Amino acid sequence: MSGSVTSNSARVRRLALFALVAAAVVMLDQLSKLAARSALVSGEPVTLIPGVMDLSLIYNTGAAFSMGEGAGPLFVLIAAVMCVAGIYVAWRRTDVPLSLLLTCACVVGGGIGNAIDRVVLGAVTDFFKTTFMDFAIFNVADIFVTCGVPIALILWWRWDVARERSATAE
Repeated sequence: MSGSVTSNSARVRRLALFALVAAAVVMLDQLSKLAARSALVSGEPVTLIPGVMDLSLIYNTGAAFSMGEGAGPLFVLIAAVMCVAGIYVAWRRTDVPLSLLLTCACVVGGGIGNAIDRVVLGAVTDFFKTTFMDFAIFNVADIFVTCGVPIALILWWRWDVARERSATAE
């Protein structure tokens, strides 16, 4: 009985931590977008770091690099699936390393942040524009998703290799 209580307690803590990190990413993203919409005018860039980055407000109905123009409902569905998968991993896969779980929470938070824009505004608010190279205009959620996915894949691979080694050693 006590093992089950401990197990459920650990699951609740992992799920709460997952939700807290994802919520923090959503808040950071939504507050930055609110600030951008309040302070910037579309088509009038403001220099943030000379020669490196401007703030330039746009509304993107596509995904990264404006691909998938008009497929907003599909991207909202993908964010919902990511959220459910993250909750599943947080609750059921207690063997997943905390670093991987938290990275997944960051990706989910970024997905939810952009999904909120799609549902409420019909487009994602983007405002970071690099000036030292031609690159897509992006936002905080994009940073968490774009950086989080490869980090999660690396962490998953390392965890999987360690599990295989452990299983072979037994």
